[in-house]
Amino acid sequence: MDGARAGGGVTMQAETARLVIVSNRVAASPRIPAGGLAVALRDALLQAESGLWFGWSGRVTPGGSAAPHRFERDGISFATLDLDPVDYDAYYKGYSNRTLWPLFHYRIDLATFDHGFREGYLRVNEQFAEALAPLLQPSDTVWVHDYHLTGVAEALRRLGSESRLGFFLHTPFPAHEILVALPEHAELMRALFAYDLIGFQSRTDLRSFRDYVAIEAGGRVHPDGTLTAFGRTIRAEIFPIGIDTAEFAGLAASAEAAREGDRLARLLPGGEVIIGVDRLDYTKGLVERFAAFEQLLESYPDNRGRVTFLQIAPPSRSDVPEYADLKRVLEGMAGRINGRFAELDWTPIRYLNRPFNRRRLAALYRASRVGLVTPFRDGMNLVAKEYVAAQSEADPGVLVLSRFAGAAQQLTDALIINPYDVNGIAHAIQRGLKMGLDERRERWRRMMIGLKQADVDAWRRSFVEALAATPRPGAVKLGRAAPSTAGPGTPIGDVASL
Repeated sequence: MDGARAGGGVTMQAETARLVIVSNRVAASPRIPAGGLAVALRDALLQAESGLWFGWSGRVTPGGSAAPHRFERDGISFATLDLDPVDYDAYYKGYSNRTLWPLFHYRIDLATFDHGFREGYLRVNEQFAEALAPLLQPSDTVWVHDYHLTGVAEALRRLGSESRLGFFLHTPFPAHEILVALPEHAELMRALFAYDLIGFQSRTDLRSFRDYVAIEAGGRVHPDGTLTAFGRTIRAEIFPIGIDTAEFAGLAASAEAAREGDRLARLLPGGEVIIGVDRLDYTKGLVERFAAFEQLLESYPDNRGRVTFLQIAPPSRSDVPEYADLKRVLEGMAGRINGRFAELDWTPIRYLNRPFNRRRLAALYRASRVGLVTPFRDGMNLVAKEYVAAQSEADPGVLVLSRFAGAAQQLTDALIINPYDVNGIAHAIQRGLKMGLDERRERWRRMMIGLKQADVDAWRRSFVEALAATPRPGAVKLGRAAPSTAGPGTPIGDVASL
């Protein structure tokens, strides 16, 4: 059937209400890593009535791909693009992971501000929009995810898209004093205001966004929750991401999980397990976590010979220097701590640099007395929620959780710690190991109620319904934003006139 042409070169097909998810990577592989964006989006799309998942294929090929690869798998439609090596280096390795990622996690000291990175980032965002636009229908709800793709809406608007466009940030949003360290902070915020709805993980993130609008952009925060700046009025709200609580609890209670738990008990006879599961990333507080476990063995020597720390940390962005450095540091710490405390029949730290499937992870969570989640900054942290969901009602473990994870604003019955305080973490671990059954059950019960109510389906439904309630914007002609010279408190022009 021939499609009608819409303004700006967008080919509109027969309208069918769809959820279109756009993210840097798509989870088309059966081997989906535990936790994080991939699992949440897969679960959300499976529960939608119809939809499409658009993103990077994960392949780097000379020239990239002009047209998306289309395929279906496990009931989900996919469209993916390859990236050119130069674009991959600038967009992904560069601006996304050496500029925005450290900045959004309050690590200005690790951020690299490079004009070439920025240009590559804008180029790939435009490539995404140009490949996606012909696939869209005006009735589509387009849900763009995370810091890699802040500029997709602005590019789609220039192409004449009339779809409602929403953006969800999975990472923290930094305080405005941090964000202004980014040379092109005004351009990034202007691009975000091309969306109709922006979702954040926590009230801290939303407050930081509002502060920038009011203080730096000279905009307005209205009583109804809308914000006006850069010539547009949009909504910005909190949508804490959840997990498929029932599914994960079922995985943990399966016969396969029970066999894995028995295997762990045979490997660690008579002992208790502290578990950490994280991507190998400097935002996760892993160095301090290892130091806290060493402090635990020093301060509470009765744990020697019977408590094992199992840290699963699959490599992440290993071609970025800061990540390679972290890997070397942790390997050195694990070796030193094991050399200092190990006995013939006991190894204090089991440090594994490889991924595990979700079923096996669920079993390991269930078999562990303490779940240790200690990021310096985290948008949410789904591992914390998975740990709670995996526990046995009869004999649940204890979650030790950083106050700087978004999950801490929901899982208030965890033992909340400061991830910079090594002694405090050690004390919380000891408290978790010694906590009585009645207290453990009551804390777990209250957290589990919250996880069931605010699961991934509730997250998807609340965001999509809020986006559907926004007026359809119509085709808005936009040009590339020029660098802003506005200072704090200065209104920054009308985006429609750029």
